[in-house]
Amino acid sequence: MDRLSNTIRPYAWGSTTAIPELLGVAPTGEPQAEMWMGAHPGAPSRLDRGAGETALSDVIDADPEAELGLAAVAKFGPRLPFLFKVLAAGAPLSLQVHPDLAQARAGFEDEERRGVPIDAPQRNYKDANHKPELVCALTPFDGLCGFRPPLEAAELLEGLGVDSLKPYADLLRAHPEEEALREVLTAVLTADRAEMARTVSEAAAAAQRLGGPYAPYAGLVHHYPGDPGVIAAMLLNHVRLQPGEAMFLGAGIPHAYIDGLGVELMANSDNVLRCGLTPKHVDVPELLKVTLFEPADPGVLRPEGNGEEVYETPIDEFRLSRFVLAPGATPRVLPDTTPQILLCTAGSPRASSPKSGELALAPGESVFVPAGEKAELSGTGTVFRATVVV
Repeated sequence: MDRLSNTIRPYAWGSTTAIPELLGVAPTGEPQAEMWMGAHPGAPSRLDRGAGETALSDVIDADPEAELGLAAVAKFGPRLPFLFKVLAAGAPLSLQVHPDLAQARAGFEDEERRGVPIDAPQRNYKDANHKPELVCALTPFDGLCGFRPPLEAAELLEGLGVDSLKPYADLLRAHPEEEALREVLTAVLTADRAEMARTVSEAAAAAQRLGGPYAPYAGLVHHYPGDPGVIAAMLLNHVRLQPGEAMFLGAGIPHAYIDGLGVELMANSDNVLRCGLTPKHVDVPELLKVTLFEPADPGVLRPEGNGEEVYETPIDEFRLSRFVLAPGATPRVLPDTTPQILLCTAGSPRASSPKSGELALAPGESVFVPAGEKAELSGTGTVFRATVVV
């Protein structure tokens, strides 16, 4: 069992205060968007087993079966298949969709064959993996997830009283649901940019004036003036998660995070098809290929079980659970068949094992427990556990 040293990514949309507050340190004044825990090559966690700090990715590469276990290596290969994060959104993230596994493999192979540089701004597929995600709120957390029913979206657009939105509302009412959503998203993303900028400005002013169901969308324009993603966002469900609630984002589901602090667990991939709310490349034809144009209930998840509370998802690359440790409670013994990362988000719990002894944890601190090492949690506080399903 190893205490982890983790990298904080300074993306522009990050909060300047949320992660420092969790860690109990002074803000730097710069955005601190994500703290990464895992073995992703972009920013692997580091640990020290007595010979100085080493990247977790290098430790796993040196002996995958010892660190990950035979079953995990057989199922996922010699790598940690998930990336665990603390995510602090101080501004909206890009509106985006992730491909499924077959689409990711095909897209990656196609771009490799065509010689598109891996770091090219127009590159869609950085790897051949899918990128399902689960986000669990630590504070009230606002996001967008999945399409609204077209008639509901039409009513929302019409309620703004903006003449240039009427054709989109008419399309939403005139066609079957999947066809209507596809036509309107396509029309929004391919519209003349100058005309769309005027529409976005008028829609944002109306949303700010009306408030209520329009409030989540009114603030988008302050961060992304003229961006067609502001209108595309109105086709989606607004979700507000309370602390402890979670949202699963599968392949093809358009989504965005707006504001809040949470933990995020995802398959180890960088594949993102953007719809808007971004200065980055938007590949509309490829986006339309991977998007599921179906109205969908966002499906807020709440943990299930006693002791270890599990957030159930249909994904094997990751499994998120939570322990809320009460004073005087019996220590919680952890399964030892898979690799796991433990993250403290509140209180002062302790993680211990016969092999590694006891590690006291403060909020924001994390440990890696290799497969086969028996460990338990005690003390008081909240600990999230990220592992795999084998």
